[in-house]
Amino acid sequence: MTNTREYQQELAAERFGFRVAAHLSDLADAVPHDVAERLRVARMQALAQHGAMLRQERAQASGASGSAVVTLGEEPGSMWGRVSILLPMLALILGMFAIDVIQSEKRINELAEIDAAILTDDLPPSAYADPGFAQYLKLNAGRAP
Repeated sequence: MTNTREYQQELAAERFGFRVAAHLSDLADAVPHDVAERLRVARMQALAQHGAMLRQERAQASGASGSAVVTLGEEPGSMWGRVSILLPMLALILGMFAIDVIQSEKRINELAEIDAAILTDDLPPSAYADPGFAQYLKLNAGRAP
């Protein structure tokens, strides 16, 4: 049920936080400039410390999980980073080119075999273009010679 004691305490804490935040927002314009600057610097330091803490927690979590991360350079735009991206792309392009060449050669060989069969057959090539011959082949396709 949603009316448990813990839930009520959480709601009260949230309401209190909203009231405090609203009150501070109302008074933000009345703060002197030097105090506002000190608060801004303190906020930036707190955010930097929080970010460092998050990075440390992530490093500990990734080390504890048993997985390894290989980095080839300190910065994302390093030479090794670029090579590690370009090398697989180059391999993919070369592979696609090789597949195209192989498929083209295979198709050319198939057409050459068909042409050789037509030219060495007893029938003249014009017989294959005759619609009556095509009909004859369809009717006699089931019969073995």
